Amino acid sequence: MNIPRTSFPRIVIIGGGFAGVALAKKLSKQEVQVVLLDKNNYHTFQPLLYQVSTGGLEPDSIAYPIRKILKDFPNFYFRLAIVEEIDTQKNKVKTNIGELKFDYLVVASGSTTNFFGNTEVEKHSMAMKTIPQSLDLRSLILENFEDALLTSDLNERNALMNFVIVGGGPTGVELAGALAEIKKGILPKDYPDLDTRLAQIHIVQSSNCILKGMSAQASAKAEDFLEKLGVNVWKNVRVTNYDGKTVTTNTDLTFETATLVWAAGVKGATIKGLDAQDLVSRGNRLLVNEFNQVKGYNHIFAIGDIACLVSDEFPHGFPMMAQPAIQQGDQLGDNILKLIENQPMTPFSYTDKGAMATIGRNKAVVDLKRWKFQGVFAWYVWMFVHLFFLIGFRNRMVVFVNWVYNYVRFDREARLIIRPFKNKHKV
Repeated sequence: MNIPRTSFPRIVIIGGGFAGVALAKKLSKQEVQVVLLDKNNYHTFQPLLYQVSTGGLEPDSIAYPIRKILKDFPNFYFRLAIVEEIDTQKNKVKTNIGELKFDYLVVASGSTTNFFGNTEVEKHSMAMKTIPQSLDLRSLILENFEDALLTSDLNERNALMNFVIVGGGPTGVELAGALAEIKKGILPKDYPDLDTRLAQIHIVQSSNCILKGMSAQASAKAEDFLEKLGVNVWKNVRVTNYDGKTVTTNTDLTFETATLVWAAGVKGATIKGLDAQDLVSRGNRLLVNEFNQVKGYNHIFAIGDIACLVSDEFPHGFPMMAQPAIQQGDQLGDNILKLIENQPMTPFSYTDKGAMATIGRNKAVVDLKRWKFQGVFAWYVWMFVHLFFLIGFRNRMVVFVNWVYNYVRFDREARLIIRPFKNKHKV
């Protein structure tokens, strides 16, 4: 990999997500050598992926070059690599571009979509965890309406204009709200010769409420917002299969659709060598102690979505969201330095800063520690928080200008089929 030798301890970080970047920034000016490995050369701001999928933003406005984030820091190296295996005996990371020895290893590989073993759904549905997946979904949505113009079969046309979103968490709710606004304000202008009123948007949630991790007040208000936008919310319904045409459930309810978006859960992206059964918890996450050390190792750590730190308050680990990842990365930087200097480390303590979700124009729900509110003010808070956590001044400005333009003109300029998505399972 052409990483220079040094007398400083070498810390290898796998993953350039929220956790990995936070840790690298924390260690950047210390007397250590930091090597960050990722299969992409950019950091993705995942909370806004749904806006790429629905034409509200271009992908480069929510992505930022990893090298640019840490370009001014000494002893930092980035390599574009796919990590294939971790040799815990020889302290080596094996990748598609070679091997690299480490003194300390931090696994921040994040998560992948969890289809819960349903291979048919995985084969035919759309995920939305990465920028390429979001671009594929954007293309498919637009291609479906183009195809709907060409067919004279009413059932086929309806299926092309029906969208089923599985999962009523923030991702599903925000995507449904965005699609509903497109149906209301954009499709009639783009497709005047198509009765877009027939388009249907469905959210299918297996539990008895949406936004399950938020307050009952937020959940009820979000459902109310969605229903007013024309979204059909189906609760206590579990999807059992999807063959590319028909969605079946554990009830008599079925859907005919050309587009099923799976937003029903994620699982840890484990790596060979650290995937033994005794190291992995529910959700395919690595078991770690209060210092984020992987079970059985003093010099190997895991942070972010891949890490499962069990506590009384969080028996299944901390939420797989940005805030726990950022906080773990930040504190682990201090703890690794303490470990190097043979000082006692500090147990990780998570500060819950709240949760929020937007359901469209002037509609959002926010749960903070002391306050819970919904509506227009919540929407402004949601926008401010997301702009604040975006990396890079340019990205913040581009996103802000896009949001202002979309709000004033009620438009989404990025509804472009840049990379056509070939759907092999069209109805």
